Amino acid sequence: MIIDILNKINTINETFFSGLDSFIEGFGMPDWLCDAIIDSIHVLPLLFIVFLMIEFIEYFYSEKINSFMKSTEKASPIIGSLAAIIPQCGFSVIASTLYIRRFITKGTLIAIYLATSDEAIPILLAAPEQTHFVLPIIGIKLIIGICAGYLIDFVLKDNKYIPFIQEADTSANEIHEEGCCRHSISQTRKKELIIHPIKHTFNIFAFILVITIILNFAIFEYSKYALLQNILGEIRILAPVFTAIIGLVPNCAVSIALTMLLIKGSLSFGAVMAGLLSNAGLGILVLFRHKENLKDSMKIVAILLAISVFSGLVIQFF
Repeated sequence: MIIDILNKINTINETFFSGLDSFIEGFGMPDWLCDAIIDSIHVLPLLFIVFLMIEFIEYFYSEKINSFMKSTEKASPIIGSLAAIIPQCGFSVIASTLYIRRFITKGTLIAIYLATSDEAIPILLAAPEQTHFVLPIIGIKLIIGICAGYLIDFVLKDNKYIPFIQEADTSANEIHEEGCCRHSISQTRKKELIIHPIKHTFNIFAFILVITIILNFAIFEYSKYALLQNILGEIRILAPVFTAIIGLVPNCAVSIALTMLLIKGSLSFGAVMAGLLSNAGLGILVLFRHKENLKDSMKIVAILLAISVFSGLVIQFF
């Protein structure tokens, strides 16, 4: 149903921007630059609608999800992974904070990192012709997240939960972290239900525009050199290794770039999945900023990277 609505909006979108498209094409710019500008502008309305829906979900349900995760134990990897597949601005940040305070286990934290959708899903939903990637990405991330979460806790014997009812001072335990666009995750106000989606839309639009221009230019130049194409074809098998490492960078630009590369057909699905699995947004940054045990944080990153690389290679092989 949502896909059908987005497809109808996209049809209206194409008609609405037809005059602007002709105006942009009239400047006589190179095709790769003109196409990048037009394609990026067309994404704006759909991107805003998707982020607006996400903002309402985050505002009305994120606190209930967080409280439920704190109060449940054995089901935490499932609950955390299910919550993480909904694109939420700061869920990985919240998960890192919950782990630091020992409300969730290492397995649950990594399950959330692996399942976190970040910007990939909104971008794909904003391009209805690419929505066939949405369910496979969500399904794979969810399955890998849940399985990895339980396996990690079983192997590492990490069962140190602090029940939600034992919180002595809830005011002292509030999460005061920032998500993207430097907005507060724990203190969202009603006026931000509109303001933040607008800011987020234009921030992501800027990333998409820059990345699309670079990709279009690279593809334009790349097509001239058959030798380069052969070399890249030889190392394609290692692509999941490189993308998984890049995915560790705590910035939404990484997931945007990987998604755009998938849309352009410049990266295999397995390679993109490896990068999206390891990309936990700002969560890793929070983990290293607050966690006193650096060795433990490094172990979490190593496990996340290993699972992402292995999963990406398996997906690419099949």
